[in-house]
Amino acid sequence: MSGLKNFFKRSKSGYSPIISSKLETILGFKIGSPVHYELAFLHKSEHKTNAEGHPQNYERLEFLGDAVLGMIVANFLYHKVPEGNEGYLTEMRSKIVSRAHLNELGKELNLQQFLRTEDPSSQFGENVYGNLFEALVGAIYLDKGYSTCENFIFQRVINPHVDISKLESKVLSYKGLLVEWCQKKRIHFEFVSEEDSGNDPVKHFSAKLFLDGKLKAKARETSKKKAEEKSARRAYYALKNNINS
Repeated sequence: MSGLKNFFKRSKSGYSPIISSKLETILGFKIGSPVHYELAFLHKSEHKTNAEGHPQNYERLEFLGDAVLGMIVANFLYHKVPEGNEGYLTEMRSKIVSRAHLNELGKELNLQQFLRTEDPSSQFGENVYGNLFEALVGAIYLDKGYSTCENFIFQRVINPHVDISKLESKVLSYKGLLVEWCQKKRIHFEFVSEEDSGNDPVKHFSAKLFLDGKLKAKARETSKKKAEEKSARRAYYALKNNINS
């Protein structure tokens, strides 16, 4: 992160022209109010506060961006799939704005290059990319309004990445799909998870999936949730023909 220390160095205009140029290339338009974008990349480890003493970091913009992004995607799906019912539209929206997809978008745009933080980059997981993407959407909305924000989402998310037919077959949660199948077929399922750091500097968890008392799959990840999802995915592909029959 040492290369990012100059991010908030002020020019006479109040914003780094180098960073402004890089960001405007990603955005596709001229920045109007730099302060929103400064906040969009400010991590809480900086311990910044405003004049009233309130913490300043990207989390509030992340909240706003999540809502704006959801609205834009919902509006797109409403008009794109007029025959889709509420459940279908909700599921499709969840797939488009899933945490994994947002992480991919943030990584694709290399948003972490703009992050201002006191923490070493090794402490950040994949979710930082999606968090920054949502915060950036929030900043765009405050700076330029809904229309510009919508154009950005179409250019960066919907047009290049959203294929309705492919999304329909995309599995959002293998664990959820597998649990639903087990309940339908009256198969007893059990996830057994435990911490399993081994020699790794980062905490890891192992998860085993048992179906009717028999070990069907196991996995190891940096969180219990990820380990269970990975083991469920492995079990899904092992049982794919049975599940889809």
